[in-house]
Amino acid sequence: MSDQQLTGRIIRQLSGYFDIAVDGTVYRTRGRGNLRQKKVAPLVGDFAEFSPGVGADDEGYLLKVLPRENALVRPPVANIDQAILVVAAAEPEFSLNLLDRFLVYLEGKQIHAEIYLTKTDLISAARLAEISASLAGYEQIGYRTFHSEPPFAAALMEAVRATFADKLTIFTGQTGAGKSTLINHLVPGLRLATGEISKALNRGKHTTRTTELFLADGGLVADTPGFSSLGLLDVTLDDLRMRFPEFVARASDCKFRSCQHVAEPACAVKAAVAAGTIMTSRYENYLQFRAELAGQRPTYLKK
Repeated sequence: MSDQQLTGRIIRQLSGYFDIAVDGTVYRTRGRGNLRQKKVAPLVGDFAEFSPGVGADDEGYLLKVLPRENALVRPPVANIDQAILVVAAAEPEFSLNLLDRFLVYLEGKQIHAEIYLTKTDLISAARLAEISASLAGYEQIGYRTFHSEPPFAAALMEAVRATFADKLTIFTGQTGAGKSTLINHLVPGLRLATGEISKALNRGKHTTRTTELFLADGGLVADTPGFSSLGLLDVTLDDLRMRFPEFVARASDCKFRSCQHVAEPACAVKAAVAAGTIMTSRYENYLQFRAELAGQRPTYLKK
C-alpha cells in the first residue's frame, strides 16, 4: 500500500473487494478493518477515499466513505440521480398499484423516476392504448415515460440514452419486467444475463447476482435486482401525502394546513380528483396505502 490517497467512486463490489474509478482508471481495494469497527458498509456508487496499491498485483485499501446523498438497500447502490422504473405491459401483468408503490418508495429517497414500459408486443393495440392513456397522466405529474411498438425502437433507445449524461442511473422494477434485456439494448455488448418468466408464479427469477456500474453515454448505469413485490412502502402514515407530487402541488389550497386529503372539508386534492386533474387511480392507491399503513403493527427495536 502506498502513502498516496485518492478519491474516487466505487463501481464494483465483489467478495470483499471494492473497485474504485478515478478519471477512467480503476483501482482494486479492500476495506480497512476500522470500517467494520465503525459499522460502515461501502456501497457501489459511494465516493470514497483510498490508498492505491504500489504495484499491479498490490491491492489498495479503502479508507473512508464520504457522505451520501441517498442510498438503497435493495438494490444496494448509493448517490443515485435517477431511476428507470421498468414495468411490463404483460407477463407479469401491468399494475398501476405496483407502479405507484415504486414511485412512493423512490420519492422517499429523493430519486427522480422515469418509467419504461416493456413487452408492448405481448398485448393488443386496444390494451396498449389503454395503458398509454394512463402513462400520459404520469407525464403530466412529471414522470417521463418511454415505450414503443415494436419494442426497443432505435429512436426510443436514443431518447433513453440521452438521459444518462452526468448521472448515475439505476434500473429497477418488478422482477421479470425485462430490466436486463432493456440494458442489453441500451448498452450493446454488455450481454447481461436474462431469465425466463415463471408463468406459474407470474413473476420472474432473479438473474442479477451482483451490482456493478457501467459507463454509458456520459454517465453511469447499474443493472440491479428487481422486486417480485413491494409490500413495504417505507413511509409513515403522515408523510405518505408528501410522496405524491401532484398532491403537494395543490396542498397549499386546502383549507387545513395538515390536510390528509381524506375526510377534511374544502380539500383541494379531492376537488382535483373530482375535476379529473388528478388521476383517480393515483388517489385510490393513496387511500389503499393509507389503509395498509394504518394496519401495520408497530416495530420495536431491540436495545
